Amino acid sequence: MNKQAKLMVGGLAALERMGNRLPEPAILFVWLLLAVIAASAVASGFGWQAQLPTGEAYQARSLLSAEGLGWLAENLVSNFTGFAPVGAVLVTMLGLGVAEHSGLLRCLLLRLVSNVRGPLLTWMVVLAGILSNIAFDVGYVLLIPLAGMLFHVAGRPPLAGLAAAFAGVSAGYSANLVLAPVDVMLAGLTQEAVALVDSSYRVSVAGNYYFTLVSTLLLSLVGAWVSERWVEPWLQSQGELDREVTELIQQDVTLTERRALWGVLIWTLVYFALLAWGTMGENAALRDADGGLRLTALVPIIAFYAALAGIIFGRLSGRYQRSGEALAGMEESMQTLAGYLVLMFFAAQFIACFSWSHLGVLVASSGAQLLSALQGQTLILLLVFILISTVINIFVGSASAKWGILAPVFVPMLWMLGVAPEQTQMAYRIGDSATNIITPLMPYFGVVLAFAARYRESFGVGTMIAMMMPYSLVFLVFWSAFFVLWLQLGWPLGAAG
Repeated sequence: MNKQAKLMVGGLAALERMGNRLPEPAILFVWLLLAVIAASAVASGFGWQAQLPTGEAYQARSLLSAEGLGWLAENLVSNFTGFAPVGAVLVTMLGLGVAEHSGLLRCLLLRLVSNVRGPLLTWMVVLAGILSNIAFDVGYVLLIPLAGMLFHVAGRPPLAGLAAAFAGVSAGYSANLVLAPVDVMLAGLTQEAVALVDSSYRVSVAGNYYFTLVSTLLLSLVGAWVSERWVEPWLQSQGELDREVTELIQQDVTLTERRALWGVLIWTLVYFALLAWGTMGENAALRDADGGLRLTALVPIIAFYAALAGIIFGRLSGRYQRSGEALAGMEESMQTLAGYLVLMFFAAQFIACFSWSHLGVLVASSGAQLLSALQGQTLILLLVFILISTVINIFVGSASAKWGILAPVFVPMLWMLGVAPEQTQMAYRIGDSATNIITPLMPYFGVVLAFAARYRESFGVGTMIAMMMPYSLVFLVFWSAFFVLWLQLGWPLGAAG
C-alpha cells in the first residue's frame, strides 16, 4: 500500500471512529424526529413562510400544535405501512430468501466468479448498479445484497461488494445507457417549472441523455478505481475477510447442482416468455401506457421469479424433499430484517413529519436566495447549484419529490439568469446523486446498513459513512468537472424538446 493509500486508510478510520460515536440508527432517527418536532414549533412561532414562483405559499406548521399532534396520532401507522422502502424490501427478500436458502444463489455466484475476477468484477458490479436505476429502486434491495454475496464467494471482503454496488446504484443514480423512469419524472417537473416563465419552451425526456450515456462509462470506471484503490484496502486492513469466507470459497458446484441450474435456465426462459406475453395486447396485465413492461410491477415480478427458481433448484438438487421446506428460506430472510423494520418505523415517522411541517420546502426556498448575485456566470451558477443540491439532499431524500420542490424555484430563476432548464436539471442530478450514499436520512441507507450487518455485527453509521465517503467525494468532483468540460466544449446535453 503506497503512502497516499495509507493516508486515506487512516482518514477513513478516523471518520469511522467519529461516526460510530453516533447512536444506533434507530435512536438517531428518534433524535432527529424530536429535533424536527421542536424546530417546527419554533419555525411556526416565528411565522417562517415562503412563496414559490407558482404562487403557492408555504408556512411552517407546528407538530406540537393541536393540529400537528392530531395528524401524528392519526397517521402514525400509515406513515410506517405506507413507507415505500418497507414493502419493496419485504416482498423482494421473501423471494430472494428462497433462492438463497435453496443454494441457488451460491451456485450462481460460484459459477460467475470462476470467470470474472479482480478489477473486472468490481467494474461489473458498479456498472450493474448504475444500470439498475431503470428498474426504479430495485437495485437497492436486489443488487446490493447480491454484490456482497458475490464478493464473499470470490474471497474478497463482502462489504467491498456492498460498497461498490451501493455507489453504482445510488451515487450514480442519474446515469444510464438507456432512458430510465427518473428521466421521465424529472423532465416532466422541469417542463412545468419552466412554463412559469416561458410557456413555449419544451423540455425533452432525453434532454440529458447524451451526457448521462457517456457518464455511465465514466462513473463505472471511477467507482471501480475508488473501490480497488481505497475502499477495499481499508476493509482488508480491518481484517474483514474471515474464516467463513474461506470455507465458502473451498466449496464447489456439484454435478447435481449443475443439472439443477439447467432446470432454472429453462424456467427463466419460460418466465421471460410469459412476461413478454403479458405485455401483448392493448389490455394486457403487464402492459404500461407505452406498450412496454409495467416497471412498477418489477418488485413482485422479481420476487415471484426468485422464489420459483429457488424451489425448482431445491427440488432438482435434492435440497428440498417436501413442498413446505421453501418457507424456511422466507422465514430466515424475515428474521434478518427485524432490526431493519425497527429502524424503518422511526425513519418513516421522521420523513413524514419533516414533510408535513413544510420545513423541507422552506429550507429549499431559502437556498435559492444564494444564487441571485451570480447572474451571467453560467458555469459558476451551475457549480454553486450542484453544491446546494448536495447539501439539500442530505435532508430531503427522494429525488423526484425534492425536484418537485426545487424545480419551480431554481429552473425559472436560472432561466432568467441565462441557464437552460436542461442544464439546471443535470446540475441537480449530479448534486442529488453524489451525496445519497453518505446521508442516513436517505430511505435506503438503513436497508444497506441492515445488509452490511449480516457480515459485521458491529457495523454502524460511522462505518457506513467512512466506507462510502471516498465514492461520494470522487464522484462529485469528477462528475462536476466532466459536466463543466462538456459545457465548455459546447456539446448538447441531450435531444432537444
